Amino acid sequence: MTTPYQQQYQAPVPPQGPPHGPPQSPPQGGPPQMPPQAAPHQPAPSGPPSQPYAGVGPYTSPIPVRQTHLGNALASEWTKIKSVRSTIWTLSVMVALVAGIGLLVAASTSDSDYQTVPTTLPGFFGTLLGQLCIVTLGVLVITSEYGTGMIRTTLTASPQRSRVLTAKALVFFTLSFATTTLALALVAFASTGMHSGPGVQEPTSEQFLGSTVGAGLYVSLLGLLSLAVGSMLRHSAGAITTMLGVVLLPAILPAFLMMSDSLRDLGEKMQEYSSPQSLAALFRLDESLNSGWPQLWALAVVTAGAMIAAYVLMEKRDV
Repeated sequence: MTTPYQQQYQAPVPPQGPPHGPPQSPPQGGPPQMPPQAAPHQPAPSGPPSQPYAGVGPYTSPIPVRQTHLGNALASEWTKIKSVRSTIWTLSVMVALVAGIGLLVAASTSDSDYQTVPTTLPGFFGTLLGQLCIVTLGVLVITSEYGTGMIRTTLTASPQRSRVLTAKALVFFTLSFATTTLALALVAFASTGMHSGPGVQEPTSEQFLGSTVGAGLYVSLLGLLSLAVGSMLRHSAGAITTMLGVVLLPAILPAFLMMSDSLRDLGEKMQEYSSPQSLAALFRLDESLNSGWPQLWALAVVTAGAMIAAYVLMEKRDV
């Protein structure tokens, strides 16, 4: 039996579990009482809400999205190749060599010098040096992006690597062919106009075509071969050195190979398909030479093989 004093000051039994919320004041001035235990937290149901918010739909970008194609890659490569200073300087030096040396030779010769050779011959001397500029530019078109790391950005914007290489090849080949052919045509027309007296050998249509379009194709194919070598090596100095060897060694080695009877045939064939001899055949420097078109087709086959190898390696290797 408890007394009224004990009933007044008897502490209540605390609830089980952790307390939640601030303590509440007990009735009748007793000690503080804790609030009852709250219900355990229930996880939110998964899945979409049963009733979506009114007026909220799928997000639509204000920028139009469309599929890209080869034309977009061509526009991108044209923008890049015309924005780089090396392109302008290299092509300017090439035009200065081809047109400058050709016009200088045409002005310093007389009509009697063209009795056995066509009047388009002066363009040959400038082309021997001008082709080195196209070779250098062909390498830099692709190796400069590997050197600066911009090739990662290019391949991120256009993941189809074969499309990128095709666009580079088409833009470079078109630009180099147009520039070289125009420079050669300028020299051919100027030289023919300067020397048109009696006894002068006027160029036939085949000779004029070979000394302009044929020589332009040959030099442009050398530049395209340089682009393929640059894509495979990915290094400017190494690719330029390799292409200088391709251009110069076949013109130098035959002099040593023909000293041996067993290697004479190899030396003669290498000399026939060397760059100076091929250009001389296209210009019909000597009547004993062929038209030069077989050498042009041989270079086209070699360039096509190099481009196929460049496509395969570009797809397999990482950047």
